[in-house]
Amino acid sequence: MNIILLRNFVQVADTLDFGRAAAALAIPRSNLNASIAQLEAEVGIELFERVDGGVRLTDAGVAILADAREELANPTAATSARRGQDGGQDGGKPTGGQGGGKSGGNSSGGKAKASKGKGRAPAVKGQAAPGKRRQSR
Repeated sequence: MNIILLRNFVQVADTLDFGRAAAALAIPRSNLNASIAQLEAEVGIELFERVDGGVRLTDAGVAILADAREELANPTAATSARRGQDGGQDGGKPTGGQGGGKSGGNSSGGKAKASKGKGRAPAVKGQAAPGKRRQSR
């Protein structure tokens, strides 16, 4: 499971209010709602019961809360244990992040490239740019 989804889940479980949890996490409430929905879809069960006064954890939510707190407390151990369970199917290769430059394939980010050309060219050749005086010959 994604650490960010778990962090959002734990915050909502602690406050039992989506608005206060979103404010504490400094994210929009719609993003928090979407992350909880995504986590519920991954797990396959409803984690919160929506009631008039806010939300309440379901029995499944209470059970997952302890695991989520443990994984947040020690994310590297939980991740390596999970890799051991699935047999290391990723082959030990990194899955995303910063690319390796030109040979990185579909890397995102990196050094910005300068645009070709000289920027704003005058509309008519020989005309001075607006705000500039023409040089005498």
